[in-house]
Amino acid sequence: MTLSVLSVASEAYPLAKTGGLADVVGALPGALAAHGVAVTTLIPGYPAVGQAIGRARVVRRWTDLLGTPARLLKGEIAGHPLLVLDAPALFARGGGLYGDASGDYPDNWRRFAALGRAAADIAGDYDILHAHDWQAAMAAAYLRYAPARTTRTIVTIHNIAFQGAFPAEIFPELDLPPEAFALDGVEYYGGVGFLKAGLEAADAITTVSPTYATEIHRAQFGMGLEGLIAARSASVHGIVNGIDSAVWNPEADAALAQPFTARTLAKRRVNARAVAREYGLGEGGPLFTVVSRLTGQKGMDVLAGLTDALVQMGGRLALLGSGEPALEAAFLAAAARHPGRIGVRIGYDEALSHRLQGGADAILIPSRFEPCGLTQLYGLAYGCVPVVARTGGLADTVIDANEAALAAGVATGIVHDGVDPDTLLRALARTIALHAQPTVWSTLQRNGMRADFSWARSGLRYARLYRNLTETA
Repeated sequence: MTLSVLSVASEAYPLAKTGGLADVVGALPGALAAHGVAVTTLIPGYPAVGQAIGRARVVRRWTDLLGTPARLLKGEIAGHPLLVLDAPALFARGGGLYGDASGDYPDNWRRFAALGRAAADIAGDYDILHAHDWQAAMAAAYLRYAPARTTRTIVTIHNIAFQGAFPAEIFPELDLPPEAFALDGVEYYGGVGFLKAGLEAADAITTVSPTYATEIHRAQFGMGLEGLIAARSASVHGIVNGIDSAVWNPEADAALAQPFTARTLAKRRVNARAVAREYGLGEGGPLFTVVSRLTGQKGMDVLAGLTDALVQMGGRLALLGSGEPALEAAFLAAAARHPGRIGVRIGYDEALSHRLQGGADAILIPSRFEPCGLTQLYGLAYGCVPVVARTGGLADTVIDANEAALAAGVATGIVHDGVDPDTLLRALARTIALHAQPTVWSTLQRNGMRADFSWARSGLRYARLYRNLTETA
């Protein structure tokens, strides 16, 4: 029997993207189709989304969706059903998805509560409602308080640090019954918590890696929600994200100067030279890359303090990212100090991220916490050896090149414990030493490229979870 799933999110590749959430949401329909699950994706009608789908059929209207008229448009995303919440007052803006240069939009609570309410209103047409992160989590809460509820609900935590916490004053405008403002409802430290509300309401909770599912039971990683997670522990499942092998495939990637495979690694040198030219870097020494938000969570403050040491050790760095202004400035200053050895691009460029994965020797991901991470998976697929902290999905997907793993021929990267200058410096030195051994290095590359991080296994796990929920309804 085919199961029907409504997947609700604030972004989905290739229509709207700020990070890995979009990649996951965009890949899920294809990943699950092979397992008898039909996924319909619901996202907001940002301007770029409207342009992409063109003239679409209106399948529902609201005269007052939390204070604004709205329409539901039907389209397609990569050949799978797509629903778009067309509410111009909420989503037709010229800035980013969540804010502009002045900060987050002050009405984000209304924007994403409306998304959740719309999802709940149509959820009866589906077996499962699957909400992603705080922006969609209210869908589960609205459905919880809906009459004659039959649809089962899942909330996936992509990053528990982002919770959608708002003041209590918004509650009367959420169109929820008074009893919803309670400890086991939407109330959170005296205000309203969107992610918290979804986690309370969901039939099942998933995170994007098994290690992260364990970590968020502890205060260090639970960000204030560890008590709720512990109370619902039996319903928490860790499922590693996959990558879309149709999008991330070095053998057929049009963004690369030279496609290649694990059997033709020598061709990869063409991409390395192309990246060096693009960033104005000289030859010689391993080429490290960073494709990341420039934030403390990502350990970028520690790396910024080691750029001089990295150059002194013989390394080069090509960085693509944006984030905290002080970190952007620190990396730009490092590039100015070391022309020809460090190159920095502030912003995000999808095609450039492919070129960096296909041309750099190693990708640096020194995250203090990382629910899953996709950049290390892209690195593995492209022979760009990951250098990662042992946390969350990084720990679940990268095998450290220690003596035993090297001897067994299974190592795929360099894993370090903790994120501090001494630890990261040792990891950089170890990476450079391994890179100086061509046979060892090429083995690391080939091991990573031959690993299976497609959606095949993860898609099956989601399909089984969906079926278990419907069978126990």
